[in-house]
Amino acid sequence: MRVDLLNIGTELLMGFVVNTHAAYLGRKLNAMGATLARQVCVNDTPADIVASLREALERANLVITTGGLGPTSDDITLRLVVETLGLKTHLDERALKNICERFRRRGLEMPDSVKGQAVVPDIATVLYNEHGTAPGLAIPVSRADGDGAARCPTHACQWLVMLPGPPRELCPMFETQVMPLLQREFQSQLPALDCRVFKIVGLGESAVADLVEPVLKDIEGLEIGYCARSGEVDLRLAARGRDAAAVRRRCDQAEARSRKILGDAIFGTGDISLEQTVVELLRRKRKIVTTAESCTGGSLANRLTLVSGSSEAFRGGWVTYSNDEKTKMLDVAARLIEEHGAVSEPVARAMAEGALRKSTADYAIATTGIAGPTGGTEAKPVGTVFIALASSTQTRVESFRFQLDRETFKFIVTQTALNMLRKELLML
Repeated sequence: MRVDLLNIGTELLMGFVVNTHAAYLGRKLNAMGATLARQVCVNDTPADIVASLREALERANLVITTGGLGPTSDDITLRLVVETLGLKTHLDERALKNICERFRRRGLEMPDSVKGQAVVPDIATVLYNEHGTAPGLAIPVSRADGDGAARCPTHACQWLVMLPGPPRELCPMFETQVMPLLQREFQSQLPALDCRVFKIVGLGESAVADLVEPVLKDIEGLEIGYCARSGEVDLRLAARGRDAAAVRRRCDQAEARSRKILGDAIFGTGDISLEQTVVELLRRKRKIVTTAESCTGGSLANRLTLVSGSSEAFRGGWVTYSNDEKTKMLDVAARLIEEHGAVSEPVARAMAEGALRKSTADYAIATTGIAGPTGGTEAKPVGTVFIALASSTQTRVESFRFQLDRETFKFIVTQTALNMLRKELLML
């Protein structure tokens, strides 16, 4: 089963809006056993949209479009589809009611132009929009032949799915309405699929491959993939086939071998983040952490508090960016800073221990480093960082050198700090 994706919108090509649709839809389709074979980004020019649409209809079993369903003059996708396939349309009363209700709830007067979003092809399944005004559409292209579709005489496409552009509208619509439709209509073409993603920290992409590939090479039909991100690697293990039980057995075997060879470098599965894993460990073991940050400027506390329920594991922290604040807020001795410098093992240790004393936490993490691009010396070049983890029994300090841009440096430092805490919690 081949799937083509057309992302329509000049704003995507000009860089005003980040196009996240391919990543999201690719993951969702893959989970169903379908393959996103190609994605094309098209501007709002009629000739370009029609050319891309015709090519996709001729190549793919399923074509998905995003964008161009709104009420403004540049929203022309539906009109062009109707003309290309020669479809008849009508006003969908439910879609119109939904649009009117959204304007009423917001206390706004509805422009007449908005009503046009409720005009849909006769043969389409309307995908009602619970988060916006423009409905999506699922058009059975094979049935369009008897409805004047001679202008698109050759196509492989069975279904054309049209989705609104905003992710807050597209994502729930795809999950609740499109996926059930695709599973029903393409049931005979979709293989059984088992796909498992393991989140790995502390190892690079090549190191992960060197470890897992020798132990997985004899598992027939196993697909191995990697995705390197800042501070972590995704390992993807997948198998497809008609025999669901056999597919599952292959992935069970691959998972067992991967977990054995990678050990605690695996911090989670699926889309889980490292901060989610750490907060869950803290909650499960009934522990609290506090933070004392210099070079990360609050990024560590921010990542922890992005997790729902983090108030059970994190109650507060300090951002002590200047030397004076380190002394005033965390009782770091001025002589330590004078003798060793703010970026040093003794100061990182004193920051963590000061934070632990001043809090009710079980652990304190401190970060102090040189994010750059200025401020480095020969002895302590840009990228030097010290991370301290203090508890009631010990304080451990590690030094690293991450020569990266400031934003990535801050993320990698927090990633490393979180992983230090994770490993400590695993030993409890």
